[in-house]
Amino acid sequence: MSEQTSMTRQDMQATNNPQNQQGNPEEKREMVMVPPVDVIESATAITLLADLPGVPRDKLNIQLEPESLTIEGEVSLAMPEGMESSHAEVRLARYRRVFSLSRELDTENTSAEFKNGVLRLHIPKAPHLQPRKIEVRAG
Repeated sequence: MSEQTSMTRQDMQATNNPQNQQGNPEEKREMVMVPPVDVIESATAITLLADLPGVPRDKLNIQLEPESLTIEGEVSLAMPEGMESSHAEVRLARYRRVFSLSRELDTENTSAEFKNGVLRLHIPKAPHLQPRKIEVRAG
């Protein structure tokens, strides 16, 4: 996986937009971390491996639509009682990544596994696109 998690601006307008200071919620822009993701394609499926360190399973949200996949997660780093951070390299508490999906994928049969901060999504290709063996009969 990638060594570094990048940041991106998501959603509508910049937070320093004068209209945003008037409290228009549709114009809010949010800073999020973009998790590194490996995409592995085989003849029968694609597999995505997303690094989401610090995200507990109950704070992970996967939204799968016919033509898009959204992965979101909230980092949950508990600070011991009576202590405060003097230095923090992770200032954003949210991951978000959106992918466009091909119609050639069978999104109905997607499976997901989350272990040790790594999300593994397996999306099979549509049955008519998968390789198949044709039996040849003796004539």
